[in-house]
Amino acid sequence: MMFRILVMSVLLIVCHAALVHAAPTRTTDSDQTIVTLAPHLTEWVYSLEQQDKLLAVSAYSDYPDAAKALPRVADANGVNIKAIVKLQPDVILAWRGGNKPQDIARLKQLGFTVFESQPLTPADISKEYRQLGGVLHVSERARELADNFDTQLSHLARQYKNVSAITVFYYMWTAPLMSVGPDAWASKLLAQCGVQTLFNDAHVDYPQVSVQEVIRRQPDLLIAATSRNISVEQQFWSPHNDVLQAPVIAANPDIFSRFTLRLIPELRSLCKQIHQTDS
Repeated sequence: MMFRILVMSVLLIVCHAALVHAAPTRTTDSDQTIVTLAPHLTEWVYSLEQQDKLLAVSAYSDYPDAAKALPRVADANGVNIKAIVKLQPDVILAWRGGNKPQDIARLKQLGFTVFESQPLTPADISKEYRQLGGVLHVSERARELADNFDTQLSHLARQYKNVSAITVFYYMWTAPLMSVGPDAWASKLLAQCGVQTLFNDAHVDYPQVSVQEVIRRQPDLLIAATSRNISVEQQFWSPHNDVLQAPVIAANPDIFSRFTLRLIPELRSLCKQIHQTDS
């Protein structure tokens, strides 16, 4: 009888040890690790002061500078699933519309927690900040940033609510000459300035247009989304100065095309420049 009890005790100890060894190590909320699959999401993590938990980021995650040193697991060709599986992050931040749907679906199938971002309007940025704050357990910090963003965005909209209508030709590059339709991100940003884009009747977000059509429509202003010197853009339009008097100004594409908190000061500056130039 004593031998039987001794054997059972040993078996219980062995089984307990095996269970302890096999049990997965769970991270606490404050220790959860993060991978981002789009530049704007990398910025969000830094602004939420969670950068110490970043394991890897996407290509073009270049703000702030510290993000440049992190490993890359996503680019225009897709997501490096194998690298992410090896890293085993607790949360993956993906961009629906930027990342391939099949990559996002595969990550979910593998059991990863995936937060999906898809801002369609400027107001969506603050809404998603609040949601991400809940996921990363920094709701208070996220709410502060989101509330400040909303306040500044509302102030801009009120400031330019009753201004005289201005039509601008916004373009990304000249070969081919590409503009924006009514549902493009840039059009929604410029609407905050009381501005309408020249091809607001386009049926696609990024229509290819001709110089002749721009001249025919006669915009009040030309806006180049470029980091090149403005003299390059002026030179492009100079052969048409006799028939197109619209001045050229620039928008910073690295900020203007990203869903980031840095949009507000950039947009405020551009709105001011638009109305000063047109006056």
